[in-house]
Amino acid sequence: MRRPVAWVVAVVLFVEAFFLAALNWFLGEVVHRQKMSLAGLDPDVMSTSSKAGGVVFGLYFALCGLVALLVALRNRRPAGFGRILLISAAVVHGLLGAFAWGLVGWSAFLFMVVVLGLIVLLLMTYDREEGSPAGAAKDGAAPDGEGPGSGEGPQGGEGPRAGEGPRGGGEGPVDAGGPRDGDAGGPVTPPAEPSTA
Repeated sequence: MRRPVAWVVAVVLFVEAFFLAALNWFLGEVVHRQKMSLAGLDPDVMSTSSKAGGVVFGLYFALCGLVALLVALRNRRPAGFGRILLISAAVVHGLLGAFAWGLVGWSAFLFMVVVLGLIVLLLMTYDREEGSPAGAAKDGAAPDGEGPGSGEGPQGGEGPRAGEGPRGGGEGPVDAGGPRDGDAGGPVTPPAEPSTA
C-alpha cells in the first residue's frame, strides 16, 4: 500500500508545483500589462514579486515531489533532508488550507487537507512497516551463546578432543608382534644361556 501512496503524492506535488508557478506567473503578467497598483505599490514590483513567488513555490513543491518519487522508486522511507522537506510540505498545506477556507472556499480547503493527509500517510506507513521487521528480529532472536555457531556441539561442547583416539587415551591398537615403547628398533639380542659351571 505504501508505494501507491508515494506515487500519488509525487504526482500531486508535481501538478501542484506546475499549477502554482503558472498561476503566479499569469497574475504577474496581468498586473504588469494592466498597470494595476495596490495601496500605491509599483506595478512592476508587484509583477516581479508575483513571478518570483511562483518560481520559488513551484521549485519547492517540485523538490518535494522529487523526494516522494524517489521514495516510490526505492521503496524506502525518506531520511534526512528529504524527510524534513515532506514534513514542511505537510505544514505548508495545513496553513494554505486554513487561508483557502476564507479566501477561496471549502473546495480549495478540502484539496489542501487531502494532500496533507496523503503526505502524513506516506510518512507514517513507511515508518511503521520498516520498523516492524527490526522489532520482530529482536523478539525472535536467540539468547547469547545458544544459537548456531556458538561453538557448542550436540553434547554441550564435549566432543572428542584433539589427540584422543577411540578409547580417549590417545593410544591406538597395540601390535603384539611389533616393537614396544623404548625399543631402539635394532636386532633383538637373545638372553645369555645359563652357565653349567
